[in-house]
Amino acid sequence: MTDAVADAAFKPRSLSQAVWMQFRSHRGAVAGSVILAAILAGVLFGPFLWRVDPTYINVRENNLFMTAAHPLGTDELGRDMLARMMAGGKVSIAVGVTAMSIAILLGTLIGVTAGYFRRLDGPLMRFTDLFLSLPLLPLLLVITMLFRERLTGLLGPETGMFLLIVFTIGVTSWMQTARIVRAEVLALKEREFVLAARSVGTGPRRLILRHILPNVASPVMVAATLGIASAIITESALSFLGLGFPPDFPTWGRLLFDALNYIDQYPGRVLWPGLAISLTVLSVNFIGDGLRDALDPRQRS
Repeated sequence: MTDAVADAAFKPRSLSQAVWMQFRSHRGAVAGSVILAAILAGVLFGPFLWRVDPTYINVRENNLFMTAAHPLGTDELGRDMLARMMAGGKVSIAVGVTAMSIAILLGTLIGVTAGYFRRLDGPLMRFTDLFLSLPLLPLLLVITMLFRERLTGLLGPETGMFLLIVFTIGVTSWMQTARIVRAEVLALKEREFVLAARSVGTGPRRLILRHILPNVASPVMVAATLGIASAIITESALSFLGLGFPPDFPTWGRLLFDALNYIDQYPGRVLWPGLAISLTVLSVNFIGDGLRDALDPRQRS
């Protein structure tokens, strides 16, 4: 009787509770969540505590090591590295989230359309294969070089580059999501509840919105978390190559690019943005692994 009571006490009462218990048992995902929460807190709320202008130039204090006035040192123009790290993190994370949203939206739309409508499956999947065959980084470099002058002249250097980089990363990162969603839709549309809804005259639009999309939310969530990490790395690579944001608009990748010429004399200027990128990407990947296990019914059982 005692064992039965104990089993009932520890038995999850709902699906959300079962998912949370499985996610909580994944130590990497929990550690990643804590680290990512700390990074987000520092990026979002740090400027309210550390009120230093990241663009303020003081050449007399250039290339300082860690001091009380500048905990992470200064760059070659005397700008505070801690303030620039927080400002750069805000931009890098915003790029990752926005580009991931575009990629998830495109991938889900194409995947659902290809999986549900048989006539469109072949053309859409060949279109997806075409994008998969393209080299991503050279394509991003070409697009950036072709359109950066027009957009920066039209919208300004900061807004123009932000929209260009976000849109370019988003439209070149949807292919894996489309394949995952298509496979899920192909399996779902033969399930009993979908066949029952179709037999009573439910239209394709309502069937997709009410019955299919809610059931593909789990793999889309996992793809979204991993897409954030990929977008942050891609933006950092573009900024590191000098084709990202302008020099006075810091991102973690731009900070790495600016510190490249000083890596021998001042390695700390490379260490901090590199460590921030690594920890953010690693945390997001661990969270994605935890979500994948938590949303898998076989893992929960």
